[in-house]
Amino acid sequence: MQSPLSPKGTESALERVAPILDKAIAHARGRDIDEQQVAVARLADLATELRAARDLLAYSRDAGQLYQEQAAVFAGIVVSKIAALPADHAAEHGLDAGDLLDDSLRDFVASALDEARVRAIGVAVAEARGGNEWPLDEMLELTREAVREFAQQEVMPRAEQIHRTDSDLPEEFIEKMGELGYFGLSIPEEFGGSEMGNVAMIITTEELSRASLAAAGSLITRPEILAKALLAGGTDDQKKTWLPKLASGELMVGISVTEPDIGSDVAAVKCRAERATVDGVEGWEITGPKAWCTFAGRADILAVLLRTDPDLSKGRRGLSLFIVPKPRFAGHEFEHEQPGGGRLSGKADATPGYRGMHSFTLAFERYFVPAENVVGGDAALGRGFYLQMGGFAAGRLQTGGRACGVAQGALEETARYVVDRRQFGRRLLDFQLTQYRLGLMAVRLAGARAMTYSAAAAMDEDERAAAPYAAQAKLLACRVAVDVTQQGQMLFGGWGYAEEYPISRYVVDAQVLPIFEGVEPVLQLRVVGQSLLAG
Repeated sequence: MQSPLSPKGTESALERVAPILDKAIAHARGRDIDEQQVAVARLADLATELRAARDLLAYSRDAGQLYQEQAAVFAGIVVSKIAALPADHAAEHGLDAGDLLDDSLRDFVASALDEARVRAIGVAVAEARGGNEWPLDEMLELTREAVREFAQQEVMPRAEQIHRTDSDLPEEFIEKMGELGYFGLSIPEEFGGSEMGNVAMIITTEELSRASLAAAGSLITRPEILAKALLAGGTDDQKKTWLPKLASGELMVGISVTEPDIGSDVAAVKCRAERATVDGVEGWEITGPKAWCTFAGRADILAVLLRTDPDLSKGRRGLSLFIVPKPRFAGHEFEHEQPGGGRLSGKADATPGYRGMHSFTLAFERYFVPAENVVGGDAALGRGFYLQMGGFAAGRLQTGGRACGVAQGALEETARYVVDRRQFGRRLLDFQLTQYRLGLMAVRLAGARAMTYSAAAAMDEDERAAAPYAAQAKLLACRVAVDVTQQGQMLFGGWGYAEEYPISRYVVDAQVLPIFEGVEPVLQLRVVGQSLLAG
């Protein structure tokens, strides 16, 4: 391995290159994002990676040399990318020759990205079989150990069968996760939760996703999103009614926002709710289609964003959030008719990965819900968009954790394979390119994990202020999951394309991560980019 790069030297390089990015961001301010989409997306990516580099460096200071080496390599990648702004895109970003890297920064990049340094990381990771021993405090370490044991003993043995057959999730998974408190990690104790906070929640979902994204890792996301909305805007009675049942796992949730012709443009939701009285009960009748409602069949309740003001010009101000009860259904298709004639039907869309949860297209026909099921009551009519987006911030953070878990599972599978597999009379690990690729996989995952954990800690301090941070964690971690799983598959060679090995499942599951909870281009422009340009 090359001589270690000190944390101080890595920090200096990051701080010296940051003004280039700051200048480019300042150049973009005051102009419409839609008139500079490519440039803003580029800035969002770079700002996200720079923040992750700082997070990994901060973490590595007390975590040992391997993590400090990973921080240096990650920083070298980021510095090199920022250097490309004045070199390749000067006019687009208001930069000039004076913003090019000086010799000392070029020397840092060359040293940080020296292939011997990266290969040494790859060898160390392989020798540890890719294991995640990220140092944590005592409480979080106990949390990780407990979730890891459950995931390895209960989920992993059944993950492949669930994926290959797209079968329903075993009820015992839900029951045991409820008993272990996984659904109530951010719910206050007064409502039956443990209120352990977002970092514990991220560690939990990461370990579950390491075993299986679909069979376990995503189970706690939907209750988390609804719980956040209730805590932010629900009435006292609603909190007392719904939160304990969410925390225990008694009620499972589906989140229904997207519509067949409406994806990320949530403010354009058209599926409507109209006031009605059925059998003397005042409430609302829901009519219209919804799409991509994951777990809708098995769910006991759906959190549905609906238009309660027919004036489409009001956009997001005409939307309200409803809690919609329904019976549980197994399989890929269901239909439920209420005594009063209301109907709800759903059909699962076939997907290459993320199987077991089943994502449904729904059709509501005058489906009745009582007035008390409007989150926040009549006083919150028109506030559904804001309540939902607050819940989505938690969902994005969780997706960052899920992405780290998927990448971790792929890293472990790959590390074991390259140690055990022999070609041309040698272990795959003995080849330099294998070492190099594995090293980069580990470095990128370390950066994503550091950022996701840091964003979770920031969310514990101030959820609203940290929402853009959570979006950045999601943006980076999901991209890393796609890259790490595909790089792992490549190291498997032909067997990486066979379902005999779990790596193929990790690859197809990772594909959904940059799409749900905010598709990547929307996060780049409307969340991260907008936050950057707002200062």
